[in-house]
Amino acid sequence: MAANRFAQTALSEWMKGDGPDSDIVFSSRVRIARNLHNYPFPILATSQQSAEVMSKLASVAQEGKLEPIGPFETIVLSDLSELERRVLVEKHLISPALANEARAGAVVMSENESVSIMINEEDHLRIQCLYPGFQVQEAWKLASKIDDIYEEAVDYAFDERRGFLTSCPTNVGTGIRASVMMHLPALVLTHQINRILSAITQVGLAVRGLYGEGSEALGNLFQISNQITLGQSEDEIIDNLHGVVRQIIEHEKAARERLQAESRLRLEDRVMRSYGILSHAAIMDSKESAQRLSDVRLGIDLGMIREVSPQVMNELMVMTQPGFLQQAFEEKLNTEQRDARRADLIRSRLLPVTHDGGAYE
Repeated sequence: MAANRFAQTALSEWMKGDGPDSDIVFSSRVRIARNLHNYPFPILATSQQSAEVMSKLASVAQEGKLEPIGPFETIVLSDLSELERRVLVEKHLISPALANEARAGAVVMSENESVSIMINEEDHLRIQCLYPGFQVQEAWKLASKIDDIYEEAVDYAFDERRGFLTSCPTNVGTGIRASVMMHLPALVLTHQINRILSAITQVGLAVRGLYGEGSEALGNLFQISNQITLGQSEDEIIDNLHGVVRQIIEHEKAARERLQAESRLRLEDRVMRSYGILSHAAIMDSKESAQRLSDVRLGIDLGMIREVSPQVMNELMVMTQPGFLQQAFEEKLNTEQRDARRADLIRSRLLPVTHDGGAYE
């Protein structure tokens, strides 16, 4: 099967399942950063050294050592087009850094795309595990199991006092970054979000946008993750994140109840206006589409819209990204063409037509 198949569909298989609290937590992720002993970090490595690292790490999967986890496929990123790499970023399967430095990079991908093991990114090895809904503890267990397999196969760079050594000082120690992607429209609409986010940063957590550090929180999507990797155990990091996210979930639920009790008609009007615009607009830029998709998703979760499934909204969040649009329509698009194609695609997903001309669920 062609390696670029991972760039052909918007939804990974793991995204099609429902996880706990999936109306608020879209996904849970754990990423572990590791480097090999006696090799320079990727930013300083020669082409030959990077090739040796790739060979050592890719061989773990090729020799079947990951078989207890499931089937995996190794993809050398230089074999993919720039557009295919961009789609993998939009699906959160690889990082922007790895896509931009594809010369000596690779990714070992599980069949359902819930595990992606990045080679020669900022660090030699980055193990990423993704779960639907609020399952950060389950993601950590799987990532730890894969980490153990690699630790038996290669010699990690480790210091007795500092822990695992990484390219960025903020990852030194455990090397673990755990995060959840949360949809918090009610906290935004009730103007509580800034207070909540300020409190989050005071307990050692970071708030980022859809694509991590430096990205904007479009569509009321916020990535909450740990900042501290040194001085705490892995379990302490996971438990701290889990406890804080549980509180945010309760705040968002309370805000949704408040909106329905105090201004349901205004909320329903907002939701249905966005649904109508998405269903009929001829041009739609990425920022507006993210916001209106957020409105409709909230309407679905509150039972205001029943003819569209949450899965369709999950698909559209990926399908409306620039890279996937160009991949889907198999052509290079300028900004205006992308906006038109985006609107076309959204209309086709929200208003499918039966043979007799009626809409169906």
